[in-house]
This record gives sequence, C-alpha cells and structure tokens, in this order.
Amino acid sequence: MRQMPADLLDKILEAAHVGETTDWEFKSAKGGFPGSFWETYSAMANSEGGVILLGVREKDGKVHLDGLTSEQATQHQKYFWDNVHNRNTVSANLLTSQDVSIVDLDGPVLLAIQVPRATRTQRPVYLGHNPLGHTFQRHHEGDYRLDDAEVRRMLADADLIPPDHRILEGFDLKDLDPASMAQYRQRLASLKSDHPWLTLPDMDFLAKIGGWRRERSGKRHGLTLAGLLMFGKEEAIRDTDAVPGYFVDYREKLDPLLRWTDRVCPDGTWEANLFQFYHRVWPKLAAGLPTPFRLEGAERRDETPAHEALREAFINALIHADFLGVGGIVIERYPDRFILENPGTLLISFEQYHRGGVSECRNRSLQKMFALIGRGEQAGSGADKIRTGWRLNRWRAPKLECHDRPNRVELVLPMVSLIPEETLSHLRAMLGGAIDSLTPSELQALATAALENQVSNIRLQELLPDHPVEISRMLTRLCERGLLVSDNRRRWATYHLGTGDKAPSLFDHTDSPHKSEDSIHLEGDSIRLTEDSIRLTEDSIRLDDENDDLRLLAASIAKKGKVPPTEMRSGLLRLCTGHYLTVEQLARLLNRNPVRLRSVFLGPMVREGLLRLRFSDAPNHPGQAYIATNTESV
Repeated sequence: MRQMPADLLDKILEAAHVGETTDWEFKSAKGGFPGSFWETYSAMANSEGGVILLGVREKDGKVHLDGLTSEQATQHQKYFWDNVHNRNTVSANLLTSQDVSIVDLDGPVLLAIQVPRATRTQRPVYLGHNPLGHTFQRHHEGDYRLDDAEVRRMLADADLIPPDHRILEGFDLKDLDPASMAQYRQRLASLKSDHPWLTLPDMDFLAKIGGWRRERSGKRHGLTLAGLLMFGKEEAIRDTDAVPGYFVDYREKLDPLLRWTDRVCPDGTWEANLFQFYHRVWPKLAAGLPTPFRLEGAERRDETPAHEALREAFINALIHADFLGVGGIVIERYPDRFILENPGTLLISFEQYHRGGVSECRNRSLQKMFALIGRGEQAGSGADKIRTGWRLNRWRAPKLECHDRPNRVELVLPMVSLIPEETLSHLRAMLGGAIDSLTPSELQALATAALENQVSNIRLQELLPDHPVEISRMLTRLCERGLLVSDNRRRWATYHLGTGDKAPSLFDHTDSPHKSEDSIHLEGDSIRLTEDSIRLTEDSIRLDDENDDLRLLAASIAKKGKVPPTEMRSGLLRLCTGHYLTVEQLARLLNRNPVRLRSVFLGPMVREGLLRLRFSDAPNHPGQAYIATNTESV
C-alpha cells in the first residue's frame, strides 16, 4: 500500500472535481469492489449527493492509495454499471456516463463516482427490494440506516398525491369553524369582489379551493386534510384520525430576562387552525419590522419589501410543513432576528433552493388557499422574494438550515447590517492598515466570521455573488495571510478570525507541535472523536479533563435507568453552564445513548434557545458542542 503526503490529498480532490462544499467518501478497492459502496450510494442519494472515490482510504488522519491500475479501475467501473441497473442490488440508477470517471494521479488511478441527490419522487433510494431496513442517509460523514418511520415519511413525500389532498373518513362540515370560513370569504371578496366562487355554498366553495374532494371513481368524497387544517376546529384537527401531533406556536422574546414577552399557541380560547394562526401572528411579526413613511400616489404604503419577504417566509413554514412530523410549527421573534421552523425536510436540494425557479410544495391545496387571498407564491420565486426583501434593507442574508432526527427546516432572518460600523471598527483595530487592501468579498468574509463567530463557503454563497470555487480560493488566501483560521476540514470547512499572523495552509495536516489548539484530527472516516483526537478552545472542557465536579453533577442521572424529561433537561443545563461539552462527553457523563440524547433533548433545547451550538452554521460538524445560554431552570 502506498501512503501519500498530506498535500496530495488536495490533488485528489481537485482532480476528481470535489469542491469544499461537496460530500465525499474514500473507499479502498484493493481487494475488489467494496461491499459498503451501496450503503454510501443510498445515503448520498437520499441526502445532498456526493462523490465516492474508489482506490483510496483514510486511516489515522492520513490518506493511503491502493495503487490501482487502469485495468483494475476499468473492471470496477464495469462492475458498478452492471449492478447499479440490477434491482436486486439497488432501487434506482441516478447516474449518467458523465458521472463515472477514472482519475489518473500520474501512476495510480482512482474511480470517481458522482452521486446526485435523488429527486422527491425517486426517494427513498434503497438496497434490494424492501425500503424498510435498507435505506440509508448521510449524517456527519457516515452512512446511517433510517428507521421505518423515517422511511415512511420519505415514501409519503414521494407520493404524487400531496398529503393535504387526503380525504378524511368520518369528518364533515361540522368539524370546521364557521367564523374562519366566513373571514376567508371576506378576505377573498376584498381582493376580488366579483369572484364567481363567492356565491357557492360552503361544500362547493371548499371543493374549488381544495378543502373538499371527490375521487374520480365517485366512491369516496369528503373533507380533505387541507380543509381541516385551514378552517377546522382544534379538537377535530388533533383527532387521532387527522393530525394528533398538530401544534402551532408563536414566541416573542424581546426581553432576555423573560422566557417570552408574548405567545400565541393553542390554549382553548381560539380555534387554532392555520387561517386563525396566520391572522393572529402576522401583525405581531410585522410590528418587528421598521416601517418608513412612504406615499404611493395619495395613499400611504406601510408595507416594504421586507414585509413581503417575512410574510412569504411565514406562509412557507405553514404550507411546507410535514404535519405528521415532530415538533409542530414554531415562529419566533427576537429584537434582531426572526426564526421560522417547521417539521419536515426540503423537497429540493439546497442548490435548487438558492437558485430559485423550482416549486415543490408539500401541501399544494394549502398553498392554493393562501395564494387565493394574496398570500404566498406558486411559481417557485418565494425564496428569491425573501432574499431580495432582506437585501434591499442591507441586512445579512437569510440562513436556511435542515436538522435531522427529528427532521425540521429552520429559516433565520437576521435584522443585522451586512457589515455594521462596530464590526468594521473592530476589524480595523485588529488588522490596522491591512484592512484597506481587502477586496469587498474578503471584507465580507471577515465580517461574517466576526458577527457569526465563524464563516463557511456555504454561508458566503448566500452573501456573495461569487462562484463557490472562487470563494474557496479567497478563503485559502485569507488563511495563508493569517486573517482566518480553518478547522482543517475539507468537507464543509468552517473558519474563524485569525490574528493576522502567518497561518498554516488551509489543508495542513502535519502533526507540528505548534498546531492550533482548536484543530481537529479525525480517525479515518469515523465521526467518533477519541479522547486525544480533539482539542477544544479554552472555553471548552477537554475530554481528558472530565473532573469530579462534572461527574458529581451528572451522578444523580447517571446512576438511574430512567428519569423525567424535566430532570434530564435540568441536568444538561447544569453540565453545559460556562463551557462547551460534546454529545459524546455528555453521553459518557450521564450514561446515556448519544444518538437519543441529541435527538430527544439537545436538539430541542437548542431550538428553544436553552443551549447554543459551538458551530451554529454547521449543525453536523464533527466537533459540535453545546453551551447553556443561561442558568434558567426548565
């Protein structure tokens, strides 16, 4: 086996056209076509895609070549094509001939296989004939088997019939709130007073807008899920045959000393359907935006592009939600930002979302209902409207994040200037005259690192018009000048402000004794971090420093088999007060499964603002850690 110097890893990635924002996986093929290949194929297809490179592997943080010959690579290529079309092997072939290539490294060769993200209707991509138990997805840098519930949600999203078209057996017009129906008709009449549907009786009116449906066979007809969600009584919506986990929640957090300054959620005083939720919450959201005095003709116009953007984001959270998912719809208003979160996954890729023009709505009848009263886009331009509205205010670009286990989509709309004066002053004080030699893109990168505590290629794609390759080169230059410090991760690398001193190369993997204290060393492709493989910043607890104080704090939970959720949450807050702890450390201290700890407690506590992520722009960062935002009891 031939071992490569670290700098040749860059040559592999460049030769295979693997960018900084692309997922990739090395697999040894010395003993034949790797058996784990198909799990990674399924995982990447069901995630954001990626590149699988055969003929190379990582071990102990170093890269090793198999030394494949062109003949061996050709044999592996043929084996791949023979099996990717075999339904006994995998459910779908997503590739064309251009996606598979042999990469020559001046002697040894690799086989590069570019796996695209599967479309909504192609997912799940699974092994063999049964998706249950044979479907995988990427988490961090590993392939994880999805449980049956996750697979079923993916199958539901793939169905050509939207979930809100479902006819609800046993439900009728008595399950709707008459006031909501009347107010909706009034809203439609105010926009289009001569609309022909306004004269129809309720059942016929609902049929026109998607709230009542009759199957073509004529055998089944009735109220749809969309009709119930939009106009239903809360008790009917939460019926076990409808959406038992339904929950909508608006939280206003304008005073840091209070848990919230206002809240709108189902409390029995109003019918908590989507129409009522929207009309109760929208004025509260709009009040958080500046409204300059502006005249159009002789009339005052109180709405700005920022209002249109925020409303579009609000409607998107309602119509794209997976109402059978976990956690409900949560809308939060802070003094300097809005956060809108809904259960489910993106039905398009991040690239398609940012590019715009593609419309894949999970609940199309709900989308139609809101569009009829002038709320929401149907042409795939909603994301563009949101970005444009924020850009016109010179605020930082909206940030979209997807969380898993449970699946949730979060959109953060910061009301912070692209480069606030105080940030510019801070950078000038730190860098001196060097700041005047920066390009606008370089200055934005440094300002983002200062404002958000880190910066990444993906985040800068939301802020700059530059191509991702140009952004990577710019980040490399800033690292070489010591203005940024990389975490030395090629996949989804993040960067922090440097001191201006000469820094190691962006992809430096040498074991120098002068290596930055916050650098991360990985063991092969594993996401597990050994006790000596990660060094955290000075405000973190080192893995070999889990002292008696921490063990004492955790003891009351660690020695029990099961504790109430409130006790577990309180224990996590105590442990994470004043320093960062990783999920592995917390799991070890509390004697708990790390996967369950993250999905059941840590993730929700982050979304509730009780914990903060060390790497907020990269939730799946292998060095992710948690710190308590305050010491408030839960």
